[in-house]
Amino acid sequence: MRVILSLAFAAALTACAQFPELDHTQTADLAQAEYPQLLPLDQLIHGPAPRIGEADVASHEARAAGLRTRAARLSRVRTGGNADLTRRLAQLRQKAKALKAQPL
Repeated sequence: MRVILSLAFAAALTACAQFPELDHTQTADLAQAEYPQLLPLDQLIHGPAPRIGEADVASHEARAAGLRTRAARLSRVRTGGNADLTRRLAQLRQKAKALKAQPL
């Protein structure tokens, strides 16, 4: 019974703890901002579909083109040619053969 009572007391003490690092996460702009408008659930579900503007489409297309260019540039990275790959493959096979020959 004493154990349960002491655990309950310890739990009650932790409930009174303060978290100062959480108190300072709100910026001044956020503190002065208005609350978002609350809408009925039916209006949210059956309301008009969200629309994007021409500027949004152009922005996304420009970003996609940039990503395609970057992907093409990364796919052209040279690995030293086939001779280098063949040499590295031979080294790896020798190392694998040596590892297999070692007793466990």
